[in-house]
Amino acid sequence: MPRDTIWSAIAGTLRAEIAGGHYPPGSRLPTEAALSARFGVNRHTVRHALATLAEEGLVHARRGAGVFVTARPTHYRLGRRVRFHDNVLAAGQTPSRQITRSETRPCDAAEARVLWLKPGDPVLVVEGLSLADGQPLAAFRSVFPAARFPGLAQAIRAEASITRALSACGLADYMRLETRIRAEAADPVLALALQVKAGAPVLRSEAVNVDAEGRPVEQGTTWFAGDRVTLTVAADQP
Repeated sequence: MPRDTIWSAIAGTLRAEIAGGHYPPGSRLPTEAALSARFGVNRHTVRHALATLAEEGLVHARRGAGVFVTARPTHYRLGRRVRFHDNVLAAGQTPSRQITRSETRPCDAAEARVLWLKPGDPVLVVEGLSLADGQPLAAFRSVFPAARFPGLAQAIRAEASITRALSACGLADYMRLETRIRAEAADPVLALALQVKAGAPVLRSEAVNVDAEGRPVEQGTTWFAGDRVTLTVAADQP
């Protein structure tokens, strides 16, 4: 059998098994070595088959972890109260967060304007990844007025949930004042974090959250992997 037919046949077999539920969304495929042994071919042929499935969006590789079946898009609700954990749980998936940066620094003019601060006032900048079933769903950056929440950095490290961390710092509730969304292409750094190809489409969300008195408590920017999320803009919710 010609070699190009072999890798195509392997891709077809794996495609059918994924469609049949043998490998559910989010699950890892067998290793290249295991697939090579199963089909009696070398790893180069297996890689060609897996690359074909990746181009179709059926699988994706995670550096150092293997090749995984692409999970179904997460339905993510945008409304008055936007809570990452609640949205992912409502989609039937398991939420988690990885904090990659937590730094207090002087705010710039734009942050001062949004957060009602003076230029140079201290802000806490928190960055990280939001995951659904272990797959990166979005990268985020949140900016908080540091003087109002002096223990927030420690609370976020302890909770890995911004909502619970803010509650621990005395803010029981907050609401979304506005959300702006636009499409852009992932640069190489963002692509690496989201485990997508450089240039892949992402949805950039810029939001401001306020307390019950309308005072800004967070300026947030989120970059959603475009093929992993369906954003639903909801009417005002309680």
